[in-house]
Amino acid sequence: MIVYLKNNEIDRNLWDSCISSSQVTKPYAYSWYLHIMSPGWEALVDDDYDSVFPIPSRSKLGIKYIATPIFLQQLGAFSPDKSSETALVEFLDYLPEFYKLIDLCVGQNITRKGYHVTERSNYELDLSESYETLWNGFSQSCRRNIEKSYRKKTEYVYDIKPEELIDLFIRMKEHEIRRVKHRDFQHLKSLMEYCINNGCGRIAGVRGRGKRIIFGQFIIQKHGFVNLFFGVNTSESRERRINYNFVNEVIKENSRSDRILDFAGSSIPQIAVFMESFGCINNPYYRIFRNFLPWPVRLLK
Repeated sequence: MIVYLKNNEIDRNLWDSCISSSQVTKPYAYSWYLHIMSPGWEALVDDDYDSVFPIPSRSKLGIKYIATPIFLQQLGAFSPDKSSETALVEFLDYLPEFYKLIDLCVGQNITRKGYHVTERSNYELDLSESYETLWNGFSQSCRRNIEKSYRKKTEYVYDIKPEELIDLFIRMKEHEIRRVKHRDFQHLKSLMEYCINNGCGRIAGVRGRGKRIIFGQFIIQKHGFVNLFFGVNTSESRERRINYNFVNEVIKENSRSDRILDFAGSSIPQIAVFMESFGCINNPYYRIFRNFLPWPVRLLK
């Protein structure tokens, strides 16, 4: 039987056990991740945590709604032994009626009356093969860029603080991130600190003259996934092809493992081309949208 649980009613141990045992596991659905990125999150739980559905709930003007937080790519239904698509449909049918607006990114594709579904790209590379085999799967231009990057003798540092990387991102993307609020960056900073302190994340980067950062990448590594979660390039790092160098080093380090390199996807064509050049495949996720708010309230979204 499916039950709706408020945040303080969720058993975090049973929840995380379900997530770690699920057929598809990504870091976004763990209780610690949700606690940081969506404070007050709620949930639907079936059969004593046999399957679960996280709800990143919010409230505006006294109206509760569901929306995917910034820096949280996808959620959905999670279960060790039930089809996640089947579980998702069951959970959506059971959602409390007070959620009139749903704007949620999930890992499962559905066809459901009342929902508009949009596919989004997410690129992944299976790292179980040898490095030589993976290298042969790179495009010719990718291999040329890697070879060019190695002539520049890149040296990585691991002393970059979360706030340094975020500040660089804000400077580089100033005109593109107006939707991102200060609290979103605070959540991101807290996530980085948690992952670094708990051994499931790290920041690697490159410093230029005056020890200024010219490239930085935050990685989450958890339960079989190496997630290139949050990276920042500059004109200098692009000229030196540092992003190619870095991804190649990650692939080399994790080859012949049971891990998946998750590039996290992008709707920007040139970034998608960069990801595809490493021989990865598109494992899409989906934005599901439903707006049952009465007019004119829906205009205030």
